[in-house]
Amino acid sequence: MRGRLWRRSNPEIAEERRQVLVNELMDARRGVRDALKDSAKGGLKAARARVDAAKRDLGERGPVWWTDGAPDENRKLARNSTYAVWFASVADD
Repeated sequence: MRGRLWRRSNPEIAEERRQVLVNELMDARRGVRDALKDSAKGGLKAARARVDAAKRDLGERGPVWWTDGAPDENRKLARNSTYAVWFASVADD
């Protein structure tokens, strides 16, 4: 997304469990949206913590879930990563 690498969810998570976690993530993101709209109620910190917890459970944050020794380049610009050559060959000008 916009030239940035994002870690995918752990493909080893069973589909049923993955869907539960995705639903939790979407609900948590709506909580962040709602907390931002109504700052008088507070809750933004808790809503963001729920997003973080769901992303960790999905494997999108936290310890890496792969075992091939590849580096974690989550949120890194593709042009500044080990994928730079590949990215240059597929990037839109």
